[in-house]
Formats: sequence, C-alpha cells, structure tokens
Amino acid sequence: MKIAVPRDAYPGETRVSLIPEHVAKLVKAGAEVSIESGLGQTLRIVDDQYAEAGAAVVADRNTLIEEADMILRIRKPLPEEVDRMKAAGIYISLLDPFNERELIDRFMAKKISAISMEMIPRITRAQKMDVLSSQANLAGYVSVILAAERLDRILPMMMTPAGTISPAKVFVIGVGVAGLQAIATAKRLGARVEAFDTRPVVEEQVKSLGARFVKIDLGETGQTKDGYAKALTEEQLQKQRQGMAKICASSDVVITTAQLFGRKSPRIVTAEMVHGMQKGSVILDLAVEGGGNVAGSQLDQEIDVNGVLIIGLGNLPGRVAVHASQMFSSNLYNLVEEFWSTEEKQFNMNFDDEIIKGCVITHQGEIVNEMIANHYADK
Repeated sequence: MKIAVPRDAYPGETRVSLIPEHVAKLVKAGAEVSIESGLGQTLRIVDDQYAEAGAAVVADRNTLIEEADMILRIRKPLPEEVDRMKAAGIYISLLDPFNERELIDRFMAKKISAISMEMIPRITRAQKMDVLSSQANLAGYVSVILAAERLDRILPMMMTPAGTISPAKVFVIGVGVAGLQAIATAKRLGARVEAFDTRPVVEEQVKSLGARFVKIDLGETGQTKDGYAKALTEEQLQKQRQGMAKICASSDVVITTAQLFGRKSPRIVTAEMVHGMQKGSVILDLAVEGGGNVAGSQLDQEIDVNGVLIIGLGNLPGRVAVHASQMFSSNLYNLVEEFWSTEEKQFNMNFDDEIIKGCVITHQGEIVNEMIANHYADK
C-alpha cells in the first residue's frame, strides 16, 4: 500500500502530520511511504531525514496525491485535491464532517473511504489515537502562557522587601481536557484558580489539581456517552451567565473552553459580563474556531474592549508545533498500525470494530457513519 503525506495547505499551519520516527515504523511494517518535499520545514526537519527513515521524497504534489492508496494529513483537503485522489482510496485527517457536506459528497463521488480523526470514539483502546484530546491538552497549556504574557501583572504570590504581591485570579470555564490542563498550568505558575463546568462529575478532578470548583445550580445537566457536555437550554445558559458574572468581574484571567461536538460553541461570556470585568484583565477564548464562547471574540485577533483584552487566536497547539506534531503523528500512526495487516501490507477496515464504525465517514460511495448520516438526513 502506498501512503502519501502532503504538506498542509491551510494558512498558518505550523504542525506536521507525520514525523520521521513514525515514517520509519510504517516502512518497517511494509508500507511504501512518500512525502511531499518540504513537509517538515516548519519544524526544521529536512527532506533527508525523511529519506533516511525510508520515505520517497516527491516534489510534484499532484503526482503524490494521484498515486496514493492512502493519504495522511492534519487538515481537510482542497476540493480539487479530492478529484485527483485515486478512486476507492483512503483519506485520513481532521474533516469537520458535520459542516462539510460538499466535501463528503466529493468523497462519495470518488468512492473514497474518508476517516475523520475527530470521530475517533472515546474508549480506552482508542486513547492512543485521540487527536482531539492530545491537541486540546496543548491548547490548554498555551492558553495560560499567552494569558500570563498579555497580563500586566504576575500570576504567583510573592513576598518581597517592597511588600507582598497577591496571586492573580484565574477562572477556567469548561473542564474538559483543555480546561484541566489550563487549571494545572495556572496552578504551577502560582495563580489562584477557580473552575466551572456544567458536569458536576468533574468537581473531584478540579479539586485534585488544587483549584476551587464553582457550583451553579442549573437543574439537570450531564454529559454524553463520549464524555462531552450536553447542550444547555437557554434558561440554563442564562442562570450560568448570572452565576459566573461576579466571578468574572473579580478575575484577572478568564479562559473559556466550552465546545459542543459538531455544533456551534455556546455563548457563555456576554458583552455585559466583559464590561463588568476590571480593566487590564484578559479573556482567552479557546472555542473561537467553533464560533466562540465570548461576545466580541474574533478568530485570530486580539481585541481591547473597554480595557479588557479578548484573545481569539486559533490553532493554539500550532504555537508549540514540535510537541503538537509529535502527538498528532503518533495518533495517526497508532490508528494505521491498529488496523494494519503486516502479511497483506495494507490497512484493513473492519466495520464490526467500534473504532472503524465510529470514525469512517464515507465508504464505497455512501455515508456509512450513522451519526453523520442522521445529521444530514435532517437537513
């Protein structure tokens, strides 16, 4: 099987989908791996390193795509690239399948088996393939570092001959993977941390990191079978905003991480709440790429609103691209390796397997993922 790894054409993408370490492992397993020349340049990985790992280095991107049986990358492909792919081939990357009907239609037209890394089931066996968790972990870390750099005061308490400096107050909204890492990082930097989530089950995790869990009575809430927070009603959202307004007003840093899988991110911090915060405070919206949790946040922009800085920078994992690439590459390799036949030297899709059933979107000209099929059937 010929596996191709083209460079990501997405503007500003600094991550690399496959590093030489995992190229070597695929080659050892019997795969023919080809990479586009310059694939690793954002990480200062030269083509020779990929060649030494056993990959063929191809300068012509179109040829690379046309001859591949399987394509691995980070972002979704351009429409014209799908048209160039080999019929009945395999494509694996982040795909945003809930919002990419045209792309899905193109995959079906070419009978391509499209695998969405976002749709990897959150089960124990699939943790090593879980791109969302690995990248969210880094985003949580980066969010605190960015906030600390933008804030005009330090995070830890300091006792000095000139007096005692009180610790900065950090409020984290949403205690998923990103939120937990944000809490842990802020605590390591010496901040006083509070956190809120609609799922009471995460209170113990928050406390284990040394932070205070904020309780707001929203009535019945919970999480999905995959561990995602369930969508709140408008009435519950209003109660949540009222409960958080006072905490935001006294916080130096507010980090929002609330995202709903396959849907627009909920608006949590209103314009009124922003105006109620103290001048010089910082808000970091980790959900900005999904529509944003904060009123006024804009993708890839930092906006000053009445003295409050709202940071809406996208692709935070890309700011620590070396480790983000190592983790993404490992997730991709682990997925391929899980279903790789060394004897047949190919990737075998067993639709009786829970992982395959969850992450394959199209196969043999049809949408085979039940969740995605139902999503588009309602439209």
